[in-house]
Amino acid sequence: MPSLLELDDVTKRFGGIVATNGLSFHVNQGESLALIGPNGAGKTTIFSLIMGEHRQNSGSIKLNGEEISALPTHKRIQKGVARTYQVPRPFSEMDVAGNIRVGMMPDNLWQMITISPDPDAELAIARSVGFRDSDLARKPSELSMGDLRKLELARTLAARPEIMLLDEVFAGLTVGEIEQISQLLADKRSQGMTYVIVSHDLRALEPLVDRAVAMTFGKAIAEGSFADVMGDEAVRSAYLGK
Repeated sequence: MPSLLELDDVTKRFGGIVATNGLSFHVNQGESLALIGPNGAGKTTIFSLIMGEHRQNSGSIKLNGEEISALPTHKRIQKGVARTYQVPRPFSEMDVAGNIRVGMMPDNLWQMITISPDPDAELAIARSVGFRDSDLARKPSELSMGDLRKLELARTLAARPEIMLLDEVFAGLTVGEIEQISQLLADKRSQGMTYVIVSHDLRALEPLVDRAVAMTFGKAIAEGSFADVMGDEAVRSAYLGK
């Protein structure tokens, strides 16, 4: 059986800058994978390539064994891949419920017109990420950074993805908010959610993943269990400065 997500020899150049250089890795169904490395290693670029926000210069990206490199972003979302962003991107004019509703919308104009919103489904998703019922009427401007991170996760979950790409979900959070988001991700992992997660918070990251891939200068330099990867001499040199 093919992996759920598979990248093979993916290279992306921005002018003379090589952001990813022959990068290959895979993610199995139900697996959680950490993508780690120093700033500028190419981690966020990889997420953008998987989503179709950028196109690779060479290499292959497959989802469920199907090549998706030529598909636009909305088609990739339809096929089951979704992401969060380092800087949350809510619709500022919409409340929490409205933001979740947008994530649930089908990519079909007639269905958008004829299908009524499902408040129960919106509420269930909101509750699943830790929102209270009263939070659904709040605007993004009223939310803490922790709640904005939860809203990013809720919007991503609303698309019913097979795999989530989680980009720096702990950035800017308090210790208590990190614990709350970590518990949420642990719960989703136990329910079989597949995700790839990028974070510089290694302490929070370690218990949330099955494997890790370490990158530097757009290349993978180590892959394996989190402990083995963090103990790798090349990783310690590139990432920890040791």
